[in-house]
Amino acid sequence: MPATKGKKGDKEKEEMRPILQKGVFIFPNGDKYDGEYLQLEGGGVQRSGHGSQTTNSGVCYCGHWSEDKMNGHGTVIHPSGSCYEGQFVDNQFHGRGIYKWPNGAMYEGEFVNNRLDGEGEYTDMDDQQWVGAFHNKAALGLRFMLTM
Repeated sequence: MPATKGKKGDKEKEEMRPILQKGVFIFPNGDKYDGEYLQLEGGGVQRSGHGSQTTNSGVCYCGHWSEDKMNGHGTVIHPSGSCYEGQFVDNQFHGRGIYKWPNGAMYEGEFVNNRLDGEGEYTDMDDQQWVGAFHNKAALGLRFMLTM
């Protein structure tokens, strides 16, 4: 009998779990989300799975969502032309990624809490490359990469 009772409890828990759905939402501030979400008890929704969101200021994110935040791999494109593609944790660049500035410069490497932090490679707008360890705004000991 206890096994039967446990199975019934498991079924109830399964029935209470939010179901992954897909749709489009326009938020009160004008932001638009198109993608997967969880319908929560009480009628709320939580972005989860793959989706894209465009803010009313034109910033666009396309990638993975978890717990209503950018988590996992994704891409952010700003109206200025700058963009980031890589890993996110709790809405921040965190992990390996590539950031490109509108002037053509780019950084490929590690990020921690939206900052260049760790091993990486910076290429300036003249296509000159530096490699080394970055930490916040400091990059002591960078090595210039000479290509012939």
